[in-house]
Amino acid sequence: MRLIGMLDSPYVRRVAVTLRLLDLPFAHEPVSVFRHYDVFAAINPVVKAPTLVTDDGVALMDSTLIIAHLERLAGLRLGPDDLAEHARAQRILGLALAACEKTVSLVYEFNLRPEDKHHAPWIDRVRRQLGAAWSLLEAELASPPAWLEGSQAWATSAVAWTFATRTLPESVEASACPSLAALTARAETTPAFLATPFDDASRLASSR
Repeated sequence: MRLIGMLDSPYVRRVAVTLRLLDLPFAHEPVSVFRHYDVFAAINPVVKAPTLVTDDGVALMDSTLIIAHLERLAGLRLGPDDLAEHARAQRILGLALAACEKTVSLVYEFNLRPEDKHHAPWIDRVRRQLGAAWSLLEAELASPPAWLEGSQAWATSAVAWTFATRTLPESVEASACPSLAALTARAETTPAFLATPFDDASRLASSR
C-alpha cells in the first residue's frame, strides 16, 4: 500500500500511525497538495490528502474512511467492542477531529488568506469552537478509560495536540489541558509515533 501526503497533516499522520498500530506494511510518499499539486493529481485527480492506494490500485480518500478500511483489512478494531464504551470512544475521537478541523481552518486563514481579507467575527467563532473542543476533550481524558491507550481515540487525540502545538501554538493553552498534554507526550515516545514523526517541512496542513 502507498500512503500519499505530508506528515504535517493530522489526517495523514493519523493514518500513518494507524498503519503502524495495525502492523500493516506500506510505503509513505510525502507529496504535498500545495507544492506538488501535479504529482498528487497524477495519483488522485481530486488531490485530497491523505490518499491511500491499495495493493489493488484503488485510491481511497478521507482519513476516517481509510482507517475503517485498514481495520477491516487487519481484522482488528482499534477501540472497545462494548456499545457504551464505543460511544465514549467515538465522542473522544469526534472531539479530537473537531479540534483538528478548527486548527486547520485557522492555519488556512492565517497562511493562505491575505491579511486584509481576514474576517474577525469568523475567526473568533472558530477559536471559540476550538477552545470548546479542547476543553471537552480534556474533561474526557482527565479520567481515561482502561481501553484508551492504543485505541484510535488515543492516537487521534495525540496527533491533534501535536499538530496544534507545532503549527499554531497560540491556539492552545497547555496548562488548561494537562491530561491531553501528558497523553501526547507518552504517545510520541511509542514506536508507532516515533516511526511517523510530525513533519515541520511544510507549515500548512494537507486537507483530509
